[in-house]
Amino acid sequence: MTRDVTRDVIRLPASPRTALLSAAATLALMLGSAQAAPLDVEKDQLKLGFIKLTDMAPLAIAAEKGFFEDEGLSVTLEPQANWKVLLDRVISGELDGAHMLAGQPLGATIGFGTQANVVTAFSMDLNGNGITLSNEVWERMKPNLPKGPDGKPLHPIKADALKPVIAQYRAEGKPFTMGMVFPVSTHNYELRYWLAAGGINPGYYAPNDVSGQIQADALLSVTPPPQMPATLEAGTIFGYSVGEPWNQQAVMKGIGVPVITDTEIWKNNPEKVFGVTEGWAAKNPKTHLALVKALIRAAMWLDENGNANRAEAVKILAKSEYVGADAKVIANSMTGTFEYEKGDKRAVPDFNVFFRYNATYPFYSDAVWYLTQMRRWGQIAEAKPDAWYDETARKVYKPEIYLKAARLLVEEGKAKEADFPWTSDGYKPLDNGFIDGIAYDGRKPNEYLTKLPIGLKGGQAVQGGQLVGG
Repeated sequence: MTRDVTRDVIRLPASPRTALLSAAATLALMLGSAQAAPLDVEKDQLKLGFIKLTDMAPLAIAAEKGFFEDEGLSVTLEPQANWKVLLDRVISGELDGAHMLAGQPLGATIGFGTQANVVTAFSMDLNGNGITLSNEVWERMKPNLPKGPDGKPLHPIKADALKPVIAQYRAEGKPFTMGMVFPVSTHNYELRYWLAAGGINPGYYAPNDVSGQIQADALLSVTPPPQMPATLEAGTIFGYSVGEPWNQQAVMKGIGVPVITDTEIWKNNPEKVFGVTEGWAAKNPKTHLALVKALIRAAMWLDENGNANRAEAVKILAKSEYVGADAKVIANSMTGTFEYEKGDKRAVPDFNVFFRYNATYPFYSDAVWYLTQMRRWGQIAEAKPDAWYDETARKVYKPEIYLKAARLLVEEGKAKEADFPWTSDGYKPLDNGFIDGIAYDGRKPNEYLTKLPIGLKGGQAVQGGQLVGG
């Protein structure tokens, strides 16, 4: 056997050589596909923003595992002080893109708070939030809860049990205050959904009053995620809705009790997205594709082999440059369990989902749900036809870009054809996964709004602190 160094092939006798060369050719094609050259990106030096939450994980993993580098990208990840600063810096161009609340691109596009055209081609995760109450509120609430044979509260815990506690606080002259992270955050809408399902009015927004506290039984206000536990401990708020690790931090510090996770409020709800401005996406289409490819690979890694990589992911996220929380606190929710009352750790295998259940696909129906909640609570002041919801969702959510990135990964042998919803029209089937049992059909947003007992519907509006119209 001789080797021709100039051609880097191995010469063998005729018949075995023919068979082996055929196999080698096949292998070369496979390797060539798997090691395909990166896209000819328009911009290879990028700065991406994030908030210190465990659901920023796809960004951290894409950086640590070399997925960005594989796409020819040099990425700097930069933590931001709060969601407003993060959005403003993406809009100004100081950041190329960022880990965003699912409602942020939508809120910006319709001009709630800030007007800017922001798009997303990648959903970062499903679930991942919780609602935590102070120890005092929990102790007052517990007698109202049904118990199981083991004496522990039956889950999911509904806000019905909180309603008399809020009445007690009001009788004592104490407004019942709660924290959420941003007006267009999933946390705000989930907290409002949970409260309203228990007969508690979380308040309305109006064009001349953006406090969101009009007619409220519980007063919700913005608190940045990392400050939630300290604000609760100080007694400024009596509870909050936030992502991890800040619910589990309250358990570890012994200052509060997470009473419910968002997977129990809305099963497999979309939580964060990766957002860029529409102008940036138009100027850098190949760079955008490369980013989405890297993020898809990171999400796959996080969920593959039954979450086998989560322990390693926890160590990565615990680094100060990412979430910077104690690894044990992060692991409490990232590895298939969630601790409610101290010592009451329960299996919640889908608390953090990054890839399975088509978690990364930007569904129009998810966008429409967020828009219905904006309308429900007055952030969208006037009634809109069903077609408006669909048109707005299509302006912001870009599944065509996502599928193009996915197709490239499949062709490169880095992903499986079966892992992506190629034939989806962007709308999920009827969703019955809500705590109040009210089904959601993204194709019929106005019909859905009429089913929700508390909230604006039809032609209703908030004027002078009152609901008017019909």
